Amino acid sequence: MPTLQRPLFDATPAPPPVAGRTVLEFFAGMGLARLGFEQAGWQVLVANDLDPAKRELYEGHFGPSNHYWLEDIHTLAEQPERFPPAALAHASFPCTDLSLAGARRGIHAGESSAYWGFHKLLENLGEARPPLVLLENVTGFLTSHGGDDFRAALASLNELDYAVDAVAIDAAHFTPQSRPRLFVVGKQPGHRGEEIEIDELRPSPLRPAKLLATMRKLDEIEWSIADLPDLPAYGVHRLESVLELLPDDAPQWWSDERAAYLLSQMSPAHRATADAMIAGVKTTYGCVFRRVRKSKSMAELRTDGLAGCLRTPKGGSGRQILFAAGQGSYRVRLLTPRECARLMGAGDYRLVGSLNQALFGFGDAVCVDAIRWLAEEYLGKLVGGGKVEGSKGRKVEG
Repeated sequence: MPTLQRPLFDATPAPPPVAGRTVLEFFAGMGLARLGFEQAGWQVLVANDLDPAKRELYEGHFGPSNHYWLEDIHTLAEQPERFPPAALAHASFPCTDLSLAGARRGIHAGESSAYWGFHKLLENLGEARPPLVLLENVTGFLTSHGGDDFRAALASLNELDYAVDAVAIDAAHFTPQSRPRLFVVGKQPGHRGEEIEIDELRPSPLRPAKLLATMRKLDEIEWSIADLPDLPAYGVHRLESVLELLPDDAPQWWSDERAAYLLSQMSPAHRATADAMIAGVKTTYGCVFRRVRKSKSMAELRTDGLAGCLRTPKGGSGRQILFAAGQGSYRVRLLTPRECARLMGAGDYRLVGSLNQALFGFGDAVCVDAIRWLAEEYLGKLVGGGKVEGSKGRKVEG
């Protein structure tokens, strides 16, 4: 196989924080949202999660700190006096019960019900609650329980005097990974910026037709719609730009027998694509997911230059497989943790702990660049650089 070019997406140092751009981060995971905020001049004052493995990853990269609180959000909701003043509360609450993986049980069930712990905390903060809120979840949030879960979350923010906006951002606008996510922005009076009417909007990558139709249908919701710039072009970055330069005899490459078995699991259409890659005059790359179709394990090959959405490796099926082929041969291996980091916009993330810890962390995380774009192009313009009015809670060090 020919040598790849040097990979892209090595992160640059974050600028100093801008006064007033401060964040309370919930469901913080391994801290990729923090990276995005910091690159846009924001400072995370408190990070919270319930998973000690993710805190281990977080501190492996950022160093030990006492601002990462390993506590249940429902418990924290009853302790509002612990929180310092901040401009923004960000919550990437669990998506499990909003997706097929969680049987679509919804926002009032299982792990996804943690949203209501976050909401209770905002409620208990009273006048000290941050003037801005950012929610992040899978796009299935929009249709979960026939749209009732999305409506309930928006209405709950309205009850706390937040007018709302919603946008969809796919990581493929920034890195070679298809990872669409839904973001809800809540804004208190005085922090709403310039607004436009929903009727002025036209379908776009930021607000696709499905999202726009839902927003227009929810006329009981108090909206505060921002006129935002276009996202960067979709799909410009290619999968090969994030691949590690592994030699042909690296142990990560599968045996010939194991690679041939993967090929045998492809449908005729996918096998024809693989055969065309093998016969090509140069090496090309695709990603493979194993999926169960009609009770049979199948290997599905993606060759559009993008990796599929990184997932947590539950049950052994969540890891993506690299298929490299050309000049009459092919090689197969799993994507490495470093490649996953690059796909998430975190190319220089310092990895500690086990392989599965890293893969779970990235599978649950939000793309760094999506947060950075929102923080730069949207949220930062709502708070400026001035002092933020907030609670009298103590400052959190570390």
